[in-house]
Amino acid sequence: MRALVVGDSGGLGAALAAALRERGEVVGVSRRDGLDLRDGAAVDRVLAALDGPFDALWVATGILAPPGRRPEKALRELEAAAFAEVLAVNATGPALVLRHAPRLLPRRGRSVVGVLSARVGSIADNVLGGWHAYRASKAALNMVVRGAAIELARSHPEAVVAALHPGTVDTPFTAAYAPPYDKLAPEEAARRLLAVMDGLRETGSFRDHRGEPVPW
Repeated sequence: MRALVVGDSGGLGAALAAALRERGEVVGVSRRDGLDLRDGAAVDRVLAALDGPFDALWVATGILAPPGRRPEKALRELEAAAFAEVLAVNATGPALVLRHAPRLLPRRGRSVVGVLSARVGSIADNVLGGWHAYRASKAALNMVVRGAAIELARSHPEAVVAALHPGTVDTPFTAAYAPPYDKLAPEEAARRLLAVMDGLRETGSFRDHRGEPVPW
């Protein structure tokens, strides 16, 4: 089994890469390799240098807010440049990664594409408001994942694509924005997400770390 982990330098990305190494070969790419999700040319340069096929593609990237900022608590806090950067990193960047999926995945045989989303990207589940850029970026990402699943099914009939909510994972990513309880260790979150993808047969779904459907 060969796996590609995009974002393997982050807390959860590193845990996914470590767990996947127990199954076979893992190739990881991240900012240390020149991957900048805000720069389409950089994404293409890094991904084009990779040789497939990969049986698994994981996109484990994202930001809550630009460096030095925090998620907005109210509409009055919205700022255009910050909003655009969150969308670029969380939605446009992964979309540009998925643009390479048809070449990187095998056309025959089962393959999986797991993309880290978040429950806050669910429109139906939003009862608190706030965090507007982050919510919008994950909702946009979910649509990209759904569209990618539909398109890939035409040329890669056994590929399974899913948007995944990993839960609140105990990493620097969540340290300032989540309560200290009920957090998952990165290794446990990775184990759960791999198990979810192992069990999925339908493509184009949005699942949490227990495998339960999350409303769009």
